[in-house]
Amino acid sequence: MSRIKRIPAVLLAAGFCISAAGSALFLPGTGLTAEASSSDKTILRVCNWEEYIDLGDWDEEEVIDLESGDIFGENSMVSDFEEWYKETYGKEVVVEYSTFGTNEDLYNMLTLGDEYDLVCPSEYMFMKLMAEDMLVPLSDDFFDGEDENNYYTRGVSPYIRNIFDTHEINGENWSKYAAGYMWGITGIVYNPEVLTQEEASTWKILDDPAYSRQVTIKDNVRDSYFAAVGALKADLLTSEEFRTAPDYAQRLEEEMNDVSPETIAMVQDYLQDVKNNVYSFETDSGKADMITGKVVANYQWSGDAVYTMDQADEDDYELCFAVPEESTNIYFDGWVMLKNGIRENAEKQHAAEAFINFCSRPDNVVRNMYYIGYTSVIGGGEDPRVFEYLDWSYGAEEDEEEVTDYPLGYFFSGDPGDEDYVITAPTDQLNRQLGTQYPSEETISRSSIMIYFDGEKNDVINQMWINVRCYNIKDVPVWIWILAAGILAGLFFLYVNARRMRKMYA
Repeated sequence: MSRIKRIPAVLLAAGFCISAAGSALFLPGTGLTAEASSSDKTILRVCNWEEYIDLGDWDEEEVIDLESGDIFGENSMVSDFEEWYKETYGKEVVVEYSTFGTNEDLYNMLTLGDEYDLVCPSEYMFMKLMAEDMLVPLSDDFFDGEDENNYYTRGVSPYIRNIFDTHEINGENWSKYAAGYMWGITGIVYNPEVLTQEEASTWKILDDPAYSRQVTIKDNVRDSYFAAVGALKADLLTSEEFRTAPDYAQRLEEEMNDVSPETIAMVQDYLQDVKNNVYSFETDSGKADMITGKVVANYQWSGDAVYTMDQADEDDYELCFAVPEESTNIYFDGWVMLKNGIRENAEKQHAAEAFINFCSRPDNVVRNMYYIGYTSVIGGGEDPRVFEYLDWSYGAEEDEEEVTDYPLGYFFSGDPGDEDYVITAPTDQLNRQLGTQYPSEETISRSSIMIYFDGEKNDVINQMWINVRCYNIKDVPVWIWILAAGILAGLFFLYVNARRMRKMYA
């Protein structure tokens, strides 16, 4: 069994470029860097999530020794890409790499005029970019499985490929415009000394008074809305009739993305109750709050859940992960090319697609997964290194007694019964890091995406969120209303009396 994954210590600052020669500042007013202003170099502007790519500089003891060979991150992924591109295609490319903090931050950057060639938003945001006709479709050459450098199309998980091929915006498949990067599910990180797995396996824990001020929820409208719908529709979603319906997957997606006026109103009421029950709405602090014991349960994305459990393990403090029985959100971050960046420039598009492929090469997939803790959409195809890394990370030691065979054929080969993709793991890993990073087929069967909401629906949802986060008018005590009414009546009396006096002395 390997030790835990590495925790990045360096944060890339937006506005800097990583190149083979080192970091380089942008030249004011040019959009180029000092090293990249000559016309014989292709400038590729990439914008990704913070701390979401291998920055290299690994310690010597961090070598990942797989059966197929060692993997080691000496340089940053970006500088290695620049070198690989020159060696492979005989052309120089310089990557201007910057970062964003949220999908909404990225969208605001784009609407304010920032220009990028390649960005990596989450699924609902790249759906929005598709709907607004802001994207360049991936080229036919990108999908050529005979090209040995097309690591994405040759290695993407069949399970992930199917989702991208079958989900549409305006009649066009995701896969025409987006290539997956990382994926995961949402659930509850919990302290097993306080909660049972059954207690943690429901969205209802968010407003459970038994855990008042001991639970955190995500501070964004989409994740919180999803959890609220799951809690409100729990009886339906867990019913035998609903679960066994032949169109279960379609119906689940419809229910979890219900934005009818009635449901929005119920969600607002529910989240206002949750607001009074939880310890906090948070985006990043929940991990630390779990590790320090401030809270006993934390609504979390699976990648951050793995990080949280890893850190707790270092302090000999065990945490687990539960997936709500009602449903879990399956999320994706994916690479898309922007029209206002590519501008029909064939060299830029080639470099952008090559960057996606380089990040999809199995050894680089392992580097990124090890460095950031999230799960790649790449299974590896005929290359075994991604699966070997999974076994290296979570496989049981030879002398361990409580072990379980954990099949993952659905992800790696598309065949749930494929015996080549079964990990013998410690039994407790099924509700810890392994089961979090690679959910079982049963868990993934009750997953749903969050679909793109159009402008009108999005406005209504956002207003609901403002109502929840800013102030809950229902919390105003009756005596306050009585006092306010009395003050208004008094002011009105004084106003009327003053007008009468003015008329008397006019």
